[in-house]
Amino acid sequence: MPTPTPQSVWSRIFGSGGNYRYLTNSVRRAIDHASVTQGRWRYIVVHNSGTRQGSASAFDHYNRNVRKMPNGHAYHFVIGNGTSTREGAIEIGNRWYRQIQGGHVHSDYLNNIAIGICLVGDFNNSHPGSGQLGALKELIDYLRHRVGTIHRQAAVVRAHRDINPPQWPTDCPGNQFPYSWLQRNF
Repeated sequence: MPTPTPQSVWSRIFGSGGNYRYLTNSVRRAIDHASVTQGRWRYIVVHNSGTRQGSASAFDHYNRNVRKMPNGHAYHFVIGNGTSTREGAIEIGNRWYRQIQGGHVHSDYLNNIAIGICLVGDFNNSHPGSGQLGALKELIDYLRHRVGTIHRQAAVVRAHRDINPPQWPTDCPGNQFPYSWLQRNF
């Protein structure tokens, strides 16, 4: 049974305004509004789009109309790089609102228990911006509190390449992504 978290509880934990630079009030309200089932989300998986530009709506259009994915883009969240949206802008996808599985890992099992966050960019050819990393840090910290713990462990954060099944290797989120930063922070 879903256990929505009242806004007042989140305000006590994070403060009404918080010290957020990227996680706006409207994004936090939308995250809090989703009816999250306790124990549902065990992983948070970080991706890159593999494109120089993009946004949640662009990815959604492509996935619905070209790839014929009925639930649209594969991620729960998209973080902009300053091309189609502001650098560090956090966009929430339909999959988070509806609390449905992602389409971001080559495993139905993992897609059912893993939140997908996509940073716009091709990190085989460039580095993510500081705004993207700042937004990623704030978003992951907030989501880990929002989805709760399983056996006293917060959701595990992994790069796509480190969680994808071995028979389908990937370099996502790219060779220029700061994996040591991800390990230090999570």
